[in-house]
Amino acid sequence: MTSATRSQVLSLYMRVFRIARGWQSTLPQDTESERRYIVQEAQTLFRQNQQLTDHTSIKKCIDECEARIEIGLHYRNPYPRPLYLPIMGLATQKGRKLKAQQRMRKQAKPVYLQSHDEDS
Repeated sequence: MTSATRSQVLSLYMRVFRIARGWQSTLPQDTESERRYIVQEAQTLFRQNQQLTDHTSIKKCIDECEARIEIGLHYRNPYPRPLYLPIMGLATQKGRKLKAQQRMRKQAKPVYLQSHDEDS
């Protein structure tokens, strides 16, 4: 990881914590739980991606984090937006069934959900 990338990741990490510190929920009783969620999610995802060395994968993670920050601030909701895509709901060519569906589902996944599994 280059020093420029490292400083960008660290500034993004600090930005997430600043957002969590000043977070105000739409429902006042949920403010503390949402703040804890933001901190916990940031710690989990940053630690999960700590060992990345490939510049493109680091860039994807940075883009995902920035997208989640912007979506969270815009909608005032720290939780990732759900993805409503039926299991076999994408069109395929003749003869290509399950593998093509899995590949298309992976490609259709928005950037802000790249770190999340299918079942979460």
